[in-house]
Amino acid sequence: MNGLHAQVEGRTYVLGSAKYVADRGTFSTIEGVADLQQQGNTVMALADEQHVIGYISVADPLRATSGEAMKSLQARGKVVGMAGDGVNDAPALAAANVSFAMGGGTDLAIQSADITLMRNDLKGVVGAIELARATVRIIRQNLFFALIYNLLGIPLAALGMLNPVIAGAAMATTSEI
Repeated sequence: MNGLHAQVEGRTYVLGSAKYVADRGTFSTIEGVADLQQQGNTVMALADEQHVIGYISVADPLRATSGEAMKSLQARGKVVGMAGDGVNDAPALAAANVSFAMGGGTDLAIQSADITLMRNDLKGVVGAIELARATVRIIRQNLFFALIYNLLGIPLAALGMLNPVIAGAAMATTSEI
């Protein structure tokens, strides 16, 4: 969820991420927000139908030991994964071996990550890893059958020991597995 609407005494108010508020108002940008976001702050804005009333900037700085821990693990040959959704997560997302951004996260986090999850649910990381493993397994199976076909089928067909129709069917089968 990026924001919410409220009716107070006949007036509509919007509270949420700066983009959410700007997308629902008559204004195109909220001054000063870009600078705050580039500094790693999360910005929430409050607006009525015509004006930004104000905004709140919350800083969530990267811990000083995070980068050190990542370099240490990677230096020992470990695979490092990172999941995040904020501007402050972007450096760690970019440095990790594999990184996941939450779909509702900041644009910088999404651009820095290898994979963007459509839902803001960390269970999606498990699903993405399972999908990746299944994909690799299928690729390996396809390569195995293609190799068998190329090692056996092509020479046998060239020597006339394999009917071209059967060779063609075998080739099509290895391409579809």
